[in-house]
Amino acid sequence: MRKTSPSSRDHRFDWAEIRHRLEVSLQSGGSPGGEGKVKEILHARARALSQESAQVRRDEEAAEFVEFTLAAERYGVETPFVREVYPLRDLTPLPGAPSFVLGIINVRGEILSVIDLKTFFDLPHHGLTDLNKAIVLHSPAMEFAILADTILGVNTISPRDLRPALPTLTGIREEYLKGLTPDGTVLLDAGRLLDDHRMVIRDAPE
Repeated sequence: MRKTSPSSRDHRFDWAEIRHRLEVSLQSGGSPGGEGKVKEILHARARALSQESAQVRRDEEAAEFVEFTLAAERYGVETPFVREVYPLRDLTPLPGAPSFVLGIINVRGEILSVIDLKTFFDLPHHGLTDLNKAIVLHSPAMEFAILADTILGVNTISPRDLRPALPTLTGIREEYLKGLTPDGTVLLDAGRLLDDHRMVIRDAPE
């Protein structure tokens, strides 16, 4: 017989074969009720492994987000809330609107307000350029566009890789912060923005 050195042993186990041997052993000479106990243990372990695998899959599900810049900082909003990215053109000011509302734009016949997050978050302003884009956010109850200085692209991140907010991100930004990516991109809570009653632009009184 050839001896196998410890370094060359195959440590993989055939669990189906092990389970079969246990059942055969119990049927041939095991204690009464022992077979049922083993089956119960095996089934419990299988359920636990299934639950752990499902949790791992949930943890590994990557969140996709549109990354853009605001005042030289990188921000992101998750793609399920993004309807489209539209060039900022033909912007019409809206008298009497809050200061963070730049105005309204016509997106294929639909009038949408444009929210300036730099004003909303009290970030530095550098004026509008031809590079500015409008990211149209939507939910069943609300739809508007947010201003972006430039669009960097679409990225993904696992929820478990998001880091807590930095102490410097205080005030209103903290309310809408989901976390920071490892490279420092601020992931915003687009759902919370869309639920904010302050984004509802009402007609000015006559």
